[in-house]
Amino acid sequence: MPDEPTTPLPAPVRRSRFLPVPVADAWELLADGRHHDRLIPLTVVTGDEPGLGGQIRAVSGPGASRGWGLVDTMRIDAWDPPTDGSGGRASFTKLGPILLGTADIEVVPAATIDGQERCRATWTEQVWLAGPLPPAVTGPLLRPALDAMLRFALARAETWLVGHRGLPRGR
Repeated sequence: MPDEPTTPLPAPVRRSRFLPVPVADAWELLADGRHHDRLIPLTVVTGDEPGLGGQIRAVSGPGASRGWGLVDTMRIDAWDPPTDGSGGRASFTKLGPILLGTADIEVVPAATIDGQERCRATWTEQVWLAGPLPPAVTGPLLRPALDAMLRFALARAETWLVGHRGLPRGR
């Protein structure tokens, strides 16, 4: 785990979206970091099976397919899949080398409308840059990009889920 910063942390960026699919389908796409290349453009993701202690490595940018770009290595610190109509929550710690902080994904049931199960997905990131500048300085610089990424990823998740009506299980 990266050293806890001794200075104030940046405010988290949090976005939610209602999705017209059951909790389990949204969970499979959003919580399994190996699917994030479907949500974040120009990103290649590798990693362990999802679960407590697993690691995910995402490389984003125009050279991601060749391993060049922004590397985001994460460890899964909480893995609570939905069960029997309940919601699910996953928490990730960003280990560097460029980004530090946390990410949380929560998917909970929402009202069924016209027989269609729905859920609410909430994605939260509290991120700053590794290096000499304090998190309270670098976090706000990342905030606009994080906000745009979360909005785009949740919209793309909805498009994917509606178009595919579920996911192939696993990778």
